[in-house]
Amino acid sequence: MTILSGSEPRPVPVRPDAARWTTRSAERGVLVVVHNVTSGQRLIDAVSLLEGDLRVQVFFTMAPTIFTSGVAEFLDRLGATTVPWHRAVDMRFDLALAAGHEGLAELDAPVVVMAHGAGHNKLVPAPRGGRMVAARGTYGLAPQDLIRDGRLVPATILLAHAEELARLGTTCPEAVRAAVVAGDPNYDCLLASRAHRARYRDALRIAPGQRHIVVTSTWGGNSLLGRTPELLHRMTTELPRDGYRVTALMHPNVWSGHGAWQVRSWLAEALREGLVLIPPEDDWRGVLVSADCVVGDHGSLSLYATATDAPVALATYPRADIDPASPLGDLARFAPRIRHRRSMLAQLSRIPADHRRADYARVAARITSQPGSFAGNMRHLIYRHLKLKAPSARPRVRIADLPGAPR
Repeated sequence: MTILSGSEPRPVPVRPDAARWTTRSAERGVLVVVHNVTSGQRLIDAVSLLEGDLRVQVFFTMAPTIFTSGVAEFLDRLGATTVPWHRAVDMRFDLALAAGHEGLAELDAPVVVMAHGAGHNKLVPAPRGGRMVAARGTYGLAPQDLIRDGRLVPATILLAHAEELARLGTTCPEAVRAAVVAGDPNYDCLLASRAHRARYRDALRIAPGQRHIVVTSTWGGNSLLGRTPELLHRMTTELPRDGYRVTALMHPNVWSGHGAWQVRSWLAEALREGLVLIPPEDDWRGVLVSADCVVGDHGSLSLYATATDAPVALATYPRADIDPASPLGDLARFAPRIRHRRSMLAQLSRIPADHRRADYARVAARITSQPGSFAGNMRHLIYRHLKLKAPSARPRVRIADLPGAPR
C-alpha cells in the first residue's frame, strides 16, 4: 500500500507520517469500494473474513454514484476508516473489493468485483433519449461493465453459479479468464438462519397462528412501490389483523433516493394500519426467513425468498428488463401474480395451496452452485491476492441478525 503526501487532513492510517501515530504497521492494505448501501452490506460479508488478522488494514471509500445518500451513515455505523474517493484513486492498495462497477478503472489495485444482489438477472438499463448503440446486456456480465479502453478492469469477477460462467462466455468472452465461481453469502446465510425462524418471528412480534406476509420492493419506476404504491395499504386494511401481519422491505436505493421521512410519509396510512417497515440498516435476511409468504417484484429479494421455503408471488414484473435466461426469469414463469383489483385476502389465502415447492427449489438451486461455501472460497481468494497465508481456523457461515439489532 502506497501512502501519498499532501497537506489535506486525512485519517491516521493514511497520513504521510502514519508510522508516528499508528499502533500497528499493517503489511497489506485493502480498499472496500462502496457504491451504495446495498453494495456496502454485501461487501461486509466478504471483508469480515479478514477479522482478527493484524497484518491487514481495511479502508473504505464511497464511489461516485447517484445513490450515495446513506453511505456515509452506513460507514459511520461501522466505525470504518474512510478515504475520500479523490484520494483513493491516487493511492496504491494491495486489493480492492467492490459490488458495483462505476469508477473501478480509476483504482490502482487488483479489483475483485462481486454482484450486489442475487446473481445477474437485470438487463443494462436502456438509454433515455438518443439511439441504442449496442444490445442491452445483463448487468455485471456485459462488456460495458467490465471493459474500459480495451482493458478488462476486474482482476477477479466473482460468480455465484457455474451457469453464470457459461453466460459470461457468451456475453463477454474476454472476461472468462478472470471469473471465479465462489458462491453467494446471502444464500448461505439464509440457509443457516432457517433453524432460527422462531427467533426472528418473536423479534417481529408475529403472534402464534398469524401468517406473516413480507412485501419486498426494489427501486425504480417499474418496482412494486413505483407501480403499485397502494398495495401495502390495501393489504393492511383488507387482511384481518388477528390472522395476518404485513412487513415491508424497501431497497436501500428507495430510502436513498427519496429520504426516510418521505418513504414513511408515503406509507403513513399503511403504517397506521399496522404495517411494519424495516429500515435499510436492519438485516433483511431474518425477515425473509420469518415469512409465510413473500410478495415481491423483479428485485433480488424475490429470488432469495425461494431459499426460505415460503411461496413467492409477484405484484409487478417488467419482463423487458429481465434476462429471460436468468433465475429470476425462471421464477417469473410460474410464480403467482397478485391481481390488484381482486381481494387481497382471497388471493393470499389461496397461495399456500398452490405452492409448487419443486419449482421454487429448482430456482433456489440456480442462485448458487457452491451452497455453504462462499466464506471458504472467498477467504482463499482474498489471501491469494494479498500473497499472505490464510488463518488456519475455518471461516463460519454467518446467521442473520435479529431485526432491530445493529449490523
